[in-house]
Amino acid sequence: MGRPHGEAHPGGGDALCDPGPVREIRQSDKLKNVRYDVRGPILVEAQRLEAEGHRILKLNIGNPAPFGFEAPEAIVADMVHHLPEAQGYSDSQGIYSARTAVAQYYQGRGLRDTSVEDVFIGNGVSELISMVLQAFVDDGNEILVPAPDYPLWTGAVSLSGGVPVHYLCDESNGWQPDLEDIESKITENTQALVIINPNNPTGAVYSEQLVRDLVEIARKHDLVIFSDEIYEKIVFDGLQHHHTASFAGDDVLCLTFSGLSKAYRVCGYRAGWLMISGPKHLAEDFLEGLTLLANMRMCANVPAQHAIQTALGGYQSIDDLIVPGGRFYEQSMTAYKLLNDIPGVSCERPQGALYCFPRLDPDVYPIEDDEEFVIGLLRAKKLLVTHGTGFNWPEPDHFRLVTLPDVEMLTEAIERIADHLATLRA
Repeated sequence: MGRPHGEAHPGGGDALCDPGPVREIRQSDKLKNVRYDVRGPILVEAQRLEAEGHRILKLNIGNPAPFGFEAPEAIVADMVHHLPEAQGYSDSQGIYSARTAVAQYYQGRGLRDTSVEDVFIGNGVSELISMVLQAFVDDGNEILVPAPDYPLWTGAVSLSGGVPVHYLCDESNGWQPDLEDIESKITENTQALVIINPNNPTGAVYSEQLVRDLVEIARKHDLVIFSDEIYEKIVFDGLQHHHTASFAGDDVLCLTFSGLSKAYRVCGYRAGWLMISGPKHLAEDFLEGLTLLANMRMCANVPAQHAIQTALGGYQSIDDLIVPGGRFYEQSMTAYKLLNDIPGVSCERPQGALYCFPRLDPDVYPIEDDEEFVIGLLRAKKLLVTHGTGFNWPEPDHFRLVTLPDVEMLTEAIERIADHLATLRA
């Protein structure tokens, strides 16, 4: 029979009434410099408003599914067909057919030495970025990351113990990376150069000469290249995407990241890949570490891996979306035009990807906290966008708008932005 409430514990003291100090459970110090504002406080505020009954138009995340974009039927059918054999773990690098399809994809684009062993399949590019940086980065290593960037790169470098060093992309030059700025920020601790092409959030697509120049900087300073090419198939106006690995040759280690989420409208399938090229014989120790991490997570989600071969080998429905008349193209151009029609707003024409990254003239809109601006827009107009500093842009004078809604909905969204900005001007 237990002791009555309040009776002293045999060891002394009243254990029930005097539990002693309670330890506060805090997040790891490793997260001190990690941010992911695309889903940060702005989304929390949007969810609070939704809980109150408001309907929020969310243009903060490049997720095609909520805007009527469906996965190609052949991809869905192939996944369903292979479900009975997708119940167990696969090889930690990925199923053979998926890795073969990826290897052949790059072979067909001039990278003839690519083999199945050079390919890792992951739960989207995001998982692979984190795995690679954990395997590569030592405490204090500096990694060159573009500003603005996809913020996972900055966060994952910090979480791995590294130091993200941001090189500027030049808005006045179509958001092209500033080569002189890159060179000026290279130190003895610099280990790698991140390239995001086509770029998120700016929509810039890099010319062949620019990609060659970026590779030459890496070659000159003995840097590894991490090339994020998830939007490689979403380019407009007949432009061509150039694979960084095509110019890296045998003397620059290049890790290329891509996947199905955007071009094939299957973000939720989490099907991405990593292709490794260059002097792999000099990177055996690093690759052993990467394989260790791949083994530790067992494998990528197996059903989605069966979609990769079908996607890469089948009809490329993305081609219909990126030309005049196609939804991706028309929506992007509509957003570009309407944003530039707003007084005090300027926006470079997107050459690819799914976003606009407009600038708010500080003389017209003297914004000191762009997250506060975005939350104000959210509360006033029930529209969610992402502030520019969330993409590690150094000034509070930009925001990112997702261009996935149809033209009618997108027009309404930008009218809401224009109305809010008119209020600020007044």
